Amino acid sequence: MASFEVTGGTKLKGEIVPQGAKNEALQILCAVLLTPEKVVIKNIPQIRDVLKLIDLLNSLGVKVTKISESEYEFEAAEINLEYFETEEFRKKGGALRGSVMILGPLLARYGKCKLPKPGGDKIGRRRLDTHFLGFQRLGAEFDFDADSSFYEVNGENLRGTYMLLEEASVTGTANVVMAAVMAKGTTTIYNAACEPYLQQLCKMLNRMGAKISGIGSNLLTIEGVEYLGGTEHRMLPDMIEIGSFIGLAAMTGSEITIKDCQIKELGVIPSVFQKLGIKMEFRGDDIHIPAQETYEIETFIDGSILTISDAPWPGFTPDLLSIILVVATQARGSVLIHQKMFESRLFFVDKLIDMGAQIILCDPHRANVIGLGKQTQLRGIQMTSPDIRAGVSLLIAALSANGKSTIHNIEQIDRGYQFIDKRLNALGADIRRA
Repeated sequence: MASFEVTGGTKLKGEIVPQGAKNEALQILCAVLLTPEKVVIKNIPQIRDVLKLIDLLNSLGVKVTKISESEYEFEAAEINLEYFETEEFRKKGGALRGSVMILGPLLARYGKCKLPKPGGDKIGRRRLDTHFLGFQRLGAEFDFDADSSFYEVNGENLRGTYMLLEEASVTGTANVVMAAVMAKGTTTIYNAACEPYLQQLCKMLNRMGAKISGIGSNLLTIEGVEYLGGTEHRMLPDMIEIGSFIGLAAMTGSEITIKDCQIKELGVIPSVFQKLGIKMEFRGDDIHIPAQETYEIETFIDGSILTISDAPWPGFTPDLLSIILVVATQARGSVLIHQKMFESRLFFVDKLIDMGAQIILCDPHRANVIGLGKQTQLRGIQMTSPDIRAGVSLLIAALSANGKSTIHNIEQIDRGYQFIDKRLNALGADIRRA
């Protein structure tokens, strides 16, 4: 198990370029399975989850050519369906949650697919019902073998239909869309997720020959086609990393410019950080965070305590609530953090309390943060990263703290953040990988 040794209390300065979007990559990479032709994908982040998925695709028979550090060519001319029966597939497919999105494209192209129960962050229940109920509506059958923990989906003659998704799941919508693009007839998906990453997937599929309309809304219409071809695609910058850097700058009182943010794709993210009192300047597609000695949390119009909660797009992404929470610990004022989607995602606050933060964990979904206003610095401690987003939140806290912190299990951070120690050290941070 690797660790970060972090010496905090240093102000950072400089420019940083966000990586390609992790959550987009996991969808886009699986879409290459829909065509035997070459697909070139640019701005791929070099992070554990993405590299594991690329390795899984290669093991399935996809020819993978690395063109540059962040650009790959994929050619899925021949897929080895017998690989599903191997022990190696069980290990690789079960090692990351993103592997679930191979189901839709393989079902569309080959009429069948198997998958071991996927892994991922331990942040509470993350059910897959939306995926399989969508496949069923298209005419597929699925079975879950509890003894082997394998899902199996079969459906050689998928047919378009109307469906109302019971939840606006991003990965669920992506999986059903990829299954439906080659189904016979027209598929209408209501209550579809409409995140920018899902929009990116739909635009890419249309360039490949799909016929998807309603992109950007929660009502998608898909006319099935018989064949999809190759294309080129460039991924968006990672909005979660952009939000993390905004929070980092505020916590450490640093002056940081975040380059090429594609601001129009960030939705309410900048405005939510502004509610914490964080100043920012928009310079084209760059976000400049000036050094601030203090920042103050807004209240609602009637003077009541601000609540920040997550919601499906265009609401605030749940992946940034951990960052918001840690940044609020050094603000002036109080805020209630309401994490609606996952019941275990706030359980890292005990580490922040040990560092000196004033947080009341009301229940698994709500935490009341009483800001210290930078009157008292957090103190360095030893801690363990429970998941990707909490891990980076703890790293931000450690960089603002007085003294030395050690963060164990940083493999979790590496799953979602590309060379984070080297990139932050280039801004003046003191992070050593042990």
